[in-house]
Amino acid sequence: MKAQPAVAQAAETLAKADRDAQAIDTSGTLSPVTSAVNQLRNATQSASKQVDTANRVVQLAPAMLARDGERNYVLLFQNNAELRAGGGIPGAVALLKVQDGSIKLENQAAGSSFGPYEQPVLPLEPETTSLYGDITGRYMQDVNLTPRFNVTAQLAREMWKQKFGQEVDGVLAMDPVTLSYMLRATGPVQLATGETLTSDNAVQLLLSDVYAKYPDPEVQDVFFASAASAVFDKVSSGDFDAKQFIGALTQGTDEGRLRLWSASGDEQRRLDGTPLAGELPTASRETRQFGVYLNDGTAAKMDYYLDKTVSVGSSVCRQDGRPTSVIEVTLKNTAPADAATSLPRYVTGGGTFGTEPGKIKTLVAVYAPENAIYLGSTQDGKQVGVQTATDGGHPVTQLQTLLAPGESTTFRVAYLGDAKFADAGVEAISTPGVKQGKVEPLQFECKDPVSAG
Repeated sequence: MKAQPAVAQAAETLAKADRDAQAIDTSGTLSPVTSAVNQLRNATQSASKQVDTANRVVQLAPAMLARDGERNYVLLFQNNAELRAGGGIPGAVALLKVQDGSIKLENQAAGSSFGPYEQPVLPLEPETTSLYGDITGRYMQDVNLTPRFNVTAQLAREMWKQKFGQEVDGVLAMDPVTLSYMLRATGPVQLATGETLTSDNAVQLLLSDVYAKYPDPEVQDVFFASAASAVFDKVSSGDFDAKQFIGALTQGTDEGRLRLWSASGDEQRRLDGTPLAGELPTASRETRQFGVYLNDGTAAKMDYYLDKTVSVGSSVCRQDGRPTSVIEVTLKNTAPADAATSLPRYVTGGGTFGTEPGKIKTLVAVYAPENAIYLGSTQDGKQVGVQTATDGGHPVTQLQTLLAPGESTTFRVAYLGDAKFADAGVEAISTPGVKQGKVEPLQFECKDPVSAG
């Protein structure tokens, strides 16, 4: 590709600028100077990460787009109205066939048509089973209960193989929100059902209106798949704005809505460390990440009405220099007061799975950096019982919430970190819902970090 040398050079230049910014000594500078340097560091680090991801993708693109052959990928079309840690329930699944750079969706199937399998299709780590159950490996609709996309992808690939006898080259996951971003580049597309899908109406149509218009779940799955197919057909034809399209993919990736895994070890190693890989939070001397992952417990489509706010902060509260970090998660049920009767039964669940219609049940899992120590947690300012576990070396704190329309709840968790990372900034990544707000800074009292206010 002609873009490869230029993008590679840009990545190298920005990486050097980031290293130079991080190396600036602010130990003796005035506060305004220190603040300006921190802003510079944040800007160069963010730009360097984004261009590094773009560079890796551009270098991989010729092979992954089958420039001189054919590639096949499983596409998981994730529905944010029923959350999974990795995004949303894979309601529709399809084969993405790539040949000589052209892209086409084939062999579409409902996620519910895979399994249930008597045993997980691949061995699961005990940590995955402990947190999310063996259903993660027995139902296609549950493969992304775990936030680890490499696990999700390999399970989905194996399920596709068992159902269709075909071993694919990789797995791609996306959601209707990403589709709405792509529609900015392609313009409106006409669906076989007669609707016109646009960047403005895609999210509401695909995640809300569809349930009133098409009560049959099988028809809904066909509708989702046809929407994705229509957009990919437009992209394959070349009739789109390339700049807008790259912007759509970048935004979807940054928000955790777009994930890619390759069965080729060499290709996957190039994807590792980028947002596309969907890995667990990382820690470095510059930044410590926390993860906030949501799994639906309602077994319905009420998460269209679930609002989420995430805040994170850190402070050195001990003489040994180890930092205390606090993550705060606020959830709110924004459904109408009469949701139990005004929303379709398929959306509320109708009480079939034990949740009163109109209420939203959610499992919240907070992941800390490796080797962090759990200090405590509260819900709405009161001590609360939680499940504590580990996943890939990361301490995990999980609890369940149940919210009626109009209700909200706030969950706080505190961890003790490593002294060598005391000066590092903190950030959080989280499950992308219908909306994905900016992570807010959090201030707390060292004497009682999990108390709100």
